[in-house]
Amino acid sequence: MTAPVIVCGSMAFDTIMLFDGHFKDHILPDQIHTLSVSFLVPGMRKEFGGCSGNIAYSLRLLGGNPIPVATVGVDAEDYLARLRGLGIETRWVRVAGETFTAQCFITNDLSDNQITAFHPGAMALSAGNDLTEAPGEWGIVAPDAKDAMFAHAERLHARGIPFVFDLGQAMPLFDKADLERMLGLAQVLTVNDYEGHVVEQRIGRSMREIATGLQAVVVTRGAEGATLYENGEQVQIAAVKPDAVVDPTGCGDAYRAGLLYGVTNGWRWADACRLASVMGAIKVAHRGPQNHQPTREEIARRLKDAYGLEM
Repeated sequence: MTAPVIVCGSMAFDTIMLFDGHFKDHILPDQIHTLSVSFLVPGMRKEFGGCSGNIAYSLRLLGGNPIPVATVGVDAEDYLARLRGLGIETRWVRVAGETFTAQCFITNDLSDNQITAFHPGAMALSAGNDLTEAPGEWGIVAPDAKDAMFAHAERLHARGIPFVFDLGQAMPLFDKADLERMLGLAQVLTVNDYEGHVVEQRIGRSMREIATGLQAVVVTRGAEGATLYENGEQVQIAAVKPDAVVDPTGCGDAYRAGLLYGVTNGWRWADACRLASVMGAIKVAHRGPQNHQPTREEIARRLKDAYGLEM
């Protein structure tokens, strides 16, 4: 097994429902001020989710050794049992009593419009999850409660453990000072194209300039691949064509698992990005963030076919 990776972030349940109609036919614009609607949702599924759980899942598929650091509620025993069944250490997943695990309730209509409600639950207590004894040669600070992201970053930095700062959906929480503080602690920044533009605007520096103070910056661009900034160079990473585009939920997490596997195995950043692209392409062809089940041999074959790289 490869070196352990400390995976800090949220763990959550995603309840996804399908309304067999269109929201626009039931929401009257002139009555928004007294909105009261109900939707029959004959289709519903519950998924294991959250950034820490998703990244740990895909990293384990690769043969990696993820150490998730997250806080869950009293309703998470099935999630923890599943992780343990996959060979993932759950000692640093803290169970907070008298609260629920973070949960996202998503209702989609036939036009792919979405109404979402998010309950942070135990995630709000994540800063109290002390990782100072958790084993790891690398780490990642993925979206979580804001104070928890800083607490985890400070603890990793104090231990001399390099880590990836994954801004993701926590982006609205971070102002210029917050971003500068986190970039002063991290070794790598990962963002998607939109997040990258927001970061540049907030701190007044380009991605190329930001990268001068880091080992690497990776900007993902969906079907257009990714851009790697490293050592003053800018490298375009071609995308991998997926078998199908079914559900983008969790694709960024699968991508980051590929990055972490590569760096902990001594790969060049460009090759780690290529493996990450393979993982994202595999994930997008499946519903939910943790339902793709490729073998390590299949991943290796796809990496070879796409980029000529050996696993």
